[in-house]
Amino acid sequence: MRVIDFLDKAAINHPDRAAFIAGAERYTYAQIRAYSGRIAVAIAGTGLADCGRIAVYSPNNIRAFACVLASFRAGGTWVPINARNSLEVNIDFMNLTECEWLFYHSSFAGLIPQIRAEVPTLAHFVCIDIADGDTPALADFIAGTGDRRPVEIAHDPHRMASILGSGGTTGKSKGTLWTNLTWEILLAEASIQMGMSAHPVHLCAAPMTHAAGVLAFMLMPQAPTNIVMEKIDPLALMQNIQEHRVTHLFLPPTALYAMLAHPRVREFDYSSLTHFLVAASPVAPDKLAEAVDVFGPCMCQCYGQVEAPMLVTYLSQAEILDAVRDEAHRHRLMSCGRPGVLSVMEVLDDDDRVLPRGERGEICVRGNLVAPGYYRSPEATAEAHRNAWLHTGDVGYWDADGYVYIVDRKKDMIITGGFNVFSAEVENCINGHPAVENCAVIGVPDPKWGEAVKAIVALKPGAGATEAQIIEFVKQALGGVKAPKSVEFWKELPRTPVGKVQKNEIRKKFWANVARAVN
Repeated sequence: MRVIDFLDKAAINHPDRAAFIAGAERYTYAQIRAYSGRIAVAIAGTGLADCGRIAVYSPNNIRAFACVLASFRAGGTWVPINARNSLEVNIDFMNLTECEWLFYHSSFAGLIPQIRAEVPTLAHFVCIDIADGDTPALADFIAGTGDRRPVEIAHDPHRMASILGSGGTTGKSKGTLWTNLTWEILLAEASIQMGMSAHPVHLCAAPMTHAAGVLAFMLMPQAPTNIVMEKIDPLALMQNIQEHRVTHLFLPPTALYAMLAHPRVREFDYSSLTHFLVAASPVAPDKLAEAVDVFGPCMCQCYGQVEAPMLVTYLSQAEILDAVRDEAHRHRLMSCGRPGVLSVMEVLDDDDRVLPRGERGEICVRGNLVAPGYYRSPEATAEAHRNAWLHTGDVGYWDADGYVYIVDRKKDMIITGGFNVFSAEVENCINGHPAVENCAVIGVPDPKWGEAVKAIVALKPGAGATEAQIIEFVKQALGGVKAPKSVEFWKELPRTPVGKVQKNEIRKKFWANVARAVN
């Protein structure tokens, strides 16, 4: 099935249920189906190549969601453009994906002249909220479409449906191809792992171009009501959960930590939450246990990447609750769960040999959840897809019970005095300190050790800690080799547009005048 098929089924079964709510704006499933159909008719009438690339550049917005759905309905290829990226990054990605259409929010109107000049493949522009000079508003663009139905696109499981950026914390993103089959397996895995709810209420706060937007489509078989927030704000998140009786929420760990650090976090009613999904990077075990105490038995985790989205593994609410309550299972709070039903996962060595339980190696995945490759980049596709496996670049291991533990990204391993130190392990430890909101651990040049472990720490508002206290905290937990040799306290850590700590930016300060940036 196609993504749009799930929307249509929801509209048939629940026509009057609210599909999207943003403040006073509200669309039922019947309305959003008709709205996306009119946009698709207008796109086709103006001109769209087979699988033509349709970029949507907007903060979280109901009209932007409608344009994404119209892209699926018209047989185009959705290209998410992150509203929080720099203009340079977004222009690069539109050129990489050879976009033909751009639907944009008026908050980016001042950037359109440069985009027109630097993305020559763009032939059609529509502003989703107001007219922008010669560019029509979405309402004007679809005027006159009436009740015409879009041409039905034949279902092909291998038809290109989306091109998503591969991340970009260390360089330019690659364009990851998702087919109809990729989406179908993702939605099926979500229904298996997360279960079916009678009426999910999903709070979309993280960028819709990232997992929060994808989750809106993942829940489509259950006809969710999506509460759309323009951006993450800890207090507004807590207020919306209570007001709308939210059941489903995705946040990266950094946003979870900001909520836990907020002075009013225990003032609100979170009893409606059934799935508070945390993903995108490892979660500090102590913070996860604290989240269960604050938000209830709704916390869950998953692991994936754009090349194998979201649900390679899943750690359920019951498993997290058990780990919080049972000291014998407490270590599972460091896990990202067990492999999903529709994927095969192994831990491989550098020669692609399967490693036994407990040994660390590269996490590799195969199955139809794995995206088929990168857009017009056979070299990058061949590098990632070797010997029938997707090589994730993540270092991890299994335990005897089949739980998977992410140790680090390969590139984040610190070699200090001949010992390997995985920065994620040290970060998880430091994040468990009661005064710490978040941290980053990197290797810095050192004449004695080659690289020395360094921690960059952001403290909770009003909290205090010293360098010596942080170092001793890690020594007691992990030993002297893994303990930082130095600690710096920063007011905030640089982040990517999706909330990940941007270690490459942190490293620049310490490696700027070094000939070889070992990391």
